[in-house]
Amino acid sequence: MAQEKFEELVETFEFLEDWEDRYRHVIDMGKAFPPLDDALKVPATKVDGCASQVWLHPRIEGQGPGAVFDFAGESDAMIVRGLIAVLHDLYGGLPVSEVGAVDAPAELGRLGLDEHLSSQRSNGLRAMVQRIRKVAAESAG
Repeated sequence: MAQEKFEELVETFEFLEDWEDRYRHVIDMGKAFPPLDDALKVPATKVDGCASQVWLHPRIEGQGPGAVFDFAGESDAMIVRGLIAVLHDLYGGLPVSEVGAVDAPAELGRLGLDEHLSSQRSNGLRAMVQRIRKVAAESAG
């Protein structure tokens, strides 16, 4: 389940006390995250409000509120690819009806990311979360 993956990430971040180690870990997560097929890098999947190029492609299994939310994503910036992987740990595998209930700022705050990201990166992260919530809400009906 997605939340378990995110809890594991929180534990890892508690172990990595130094911000630079956490930053490197996020970048490593981005390197390990599967790349998005170029055919899916289209205006419909592009996230506006990000300083770098960001694409999120939703993958919903099932229909209605019980459908399972997942997504693929990519960015031209390594740290942002890592943030996409973090969001995947937070949201991937949740029923679409539960996505909107996730308090992303609070959850991401547990990682201490909020205090170390530039305002542009924070705005981009918010834009990605808004896109995820919108797609899940539309899928939930």
